[in-house]
Amino acid sequence: MDTVPDRLKIAAEQIKEGRQPEEETVRSFIGWFRAKGRGRNKVKEIREVLAELGLETQPDFDAVNIDSPIRFVTVSNSAATGENKHTGSAHLGTSASEISDSAVSQVAFISGAVADPTHRISRLASANKAPISVNPDSTLQEAVHLMMLHDFSQLPVMQNERDIKGVVSWYSVGFRTLAGHSSKVVRDFMEQHQEIRADASLFEAIPLIVKHQYVLVRDIQNRISGIVTTSDLSEQFGQLSEPFLLVGEIENHIRSLIDGKFTAEELAANRDPSDEEREVERVDELTQGEYKRLLENPKHWEKLNLIAMDRKGFVQQLENVRQIRNRVMHFEPDGLEEEDLEILRRFTDLLRKLQKLSGTR
Repeated sequence: MDTVPDRLKIAAEQIKEGRQPEEETVRSFIGWFRAKGRGRNKVKEIREVLAELGLETQPDFDAVNIDSPIRFVTVSNSAATGENKHTGSAHLGTSASEISDSAVSQVAFISGAVADPTHRISRLASANKAPISVNPDSTLQEAVHLMMLHDFSQLPVMQNERDIKGVVSWYSVGFRTLAGHSSKVVRDFMEQHQEIRADASLFEAIPLIVKHQYVLVRDIQNRISGIVTTSDLSEQFGQLSEPFLLVGEIENHIRSLIDGKFTAEELAANRDPSDEEREVERVDELTQGEYKRLLENPKHWEKLNLIAMDRKGFVQQLENVRQIRNRVMHFEPDGLEEEDLEILRRFTDLLRKLQKLSGTR
């Protein structure tokens, strides 16, 4: 068990002795495996180690936000608690009192080596941040104050963390005010709320969020764990799309730099040796690794006429981008580390400058 992190060995021993290990965040847990994100291969490695120890995490470390807390349990204990191994359906516009405990489906806690193929809404940070709320007997003035203070479009109306009565929104306040409501109590300005289970697919949640501007998230303990709005979606997809766009722009710039400067034979000579059957006649048929191999040759580098640029430094940047690109294309849902994004941004900026300079020659 040399591959098992020391801290996980300690947790396993504590469980064996009948003690419950301290909770960890997903981020700290995967850090035991020298990981910063939950890429496919790393998740597979962690699941295999957990399976070797007969352990799993609750909730599943790959199904929730990276800063969410998790605890360690034995697989048999999880089964004994009656946790459902299948994903559940969404419950929309219902209160906690309308959902019996036996009917509440649970997040899939599977400790095998196969990663959860679904990108769940529970991965979003806002789905794991308890929402600010008011109770039904709060004054309308209090609700309006909170919405203005936090720039909210809606506010959950809750009795407690599990019992939600509805939401009050600018629309519901305005509509009822125009209809002549003279009440000053929140319950008279509520409208039906929208909610979804934490284990629901992110793509299942998107239409609801777009239609209603928000959705409340109910976790495996049947608590309202967060609220996801259209602004949260915009931010999330912006974070995920930037690396794709930068990698694509870098590849286009590299093609532009080398296009027309090499013969088909020179391009083909730098093809991956393990892929000899693939035909390479044009620049756009090369891979990132093959661009690097091509420009490592000093004679080839001279053809670019980049007199002020250091070949070794440029080629190292290409290698850095190639490694980052592999993670981007495998869709690591936690996104890239800021330092990796900065590598892409800086190299893209450099290539833009080189493109401008080449246009002035």
